[in-house]
Amino acid sequence: MFISLIYEKNQYRYAGAKDRTLLVKFGTDHYLYGMICIYSLNNDPFYNLAAEEYLLKNSSEEVFMLWRSNPVVVVGKHQNTLAEINYRFTKMNNIPIARRLTGGGTVYHDQGNINFTFIRQGEPGKLVDFGGFIAPVISFLKKMGIEAIPGQKNEILVNGKKISGNAEHVYKNRILHHGTLLYNVDLERLRESIKLSTGRYFDRAVQSNRSSVMNLIDCINPVPSIHDFCESFLQDVQLNFMGKPYTPCEEEQTAIQQLAAEKYKSWEWVFGWSPDYDYHRDYRTGNIGINIDLSAHRGIITRCMLRFTVFPRDSLEVLAAKLTGTPHEENNIRSKLTECGLKDVVNKKDFEDLVLSFFD
Repeated sequence: MFISLIYEKNQYRYAGAKDRTLLVKFGTDHYLYGMICIYSLNNDPFYNLAAEEYLLKNSSEEVFMLWRSNPVVVVGKHQNTLAEINYRFTKMNNIPIARRLTGGGTVYHDQGNINFTFIRQGEPGKLVDFGGFIAPVISFLKKMGIEAIPGQKNEILVNGKKISGNAEHVYKNRILHHGTLLYNVDLERLRESIKLSTGRYFDRAVQSNRSSVMNLIDCINPVPSIHDFCESFLQDVQLNFMGKPYTPCEEEQTAIQQLAAEKYKSWEWVFGWSPDYDYHRDYRTGNIGINIDLSAHRGIITRCMLRFTVFPRDSLEVLAAKLTGTPHEENNIRSKLTECGLKDVVNKKDFEDLVLSFFD
């Protein structure tokens, strides 16, 4: 997949791919391959996820991008968001939820996580190449004294523990490869944010593979700052791929921000894109119990059956009818429960617990 440059008799020849979309003149006779390299200092995860898509679909250049983000849980494109996250924990800790363009499983990001993105040209049908994209990352880690190896599930392992997950997305003759590096992540928050509520969601969505993880700072001595580590990683890629630093222009940044606002921050993308699912939940708080049985398509409730210990059956039928055809979304659930008078028969804490019981 990757192009290597071989020096022969005062000139370079290409070894590898046929497509070369960006050429940089070298001297007067020949050219070297180039890749634009972006170190994004924007910590908004929605902006950076939108930047990946924008650069994939609106540029002909090959790209490497490094970025970090504020705390966020990011699900894969083909996952059922609600089934993958610890809804109560993320809500209580104000951790937003995002969906990326690539497949794969759910991950937790914070300032201690490093995201890397490769966007490359290739031959249709031969674009997916996890090993080819992971190889230069492992090579860099070994230069840093870290004995990393590829795993069997497109991850990178150190001492048998996962330090990197990877996923890809193909668009025409271009491939987007997204990977993470756990550098100094809050592992407790990571574990709590993506803790599964097993046995409640039933679907055919891609499910995450939970793995034992570790941080890279636990195997580096001396430990560089995360900024210095990123700078070294960026320089290594620039050297190996004849890359050059690049900052998106104002017009590109505006387009990326618009994509982030209209798509990546939208409920329709983050939650509504989930495959069809059924949700079953028996919840009890004190003497109050509720049984929830619903189905959803693109996040919209298509079927709803409820049983509630302190609410008349005919009122529950009205509530189920009100919920059907509406989003499986917290504010909507709260509104419909209030409309039907549930807020008047339970105390405030129990009412909020009942609202959340529709999700975890």
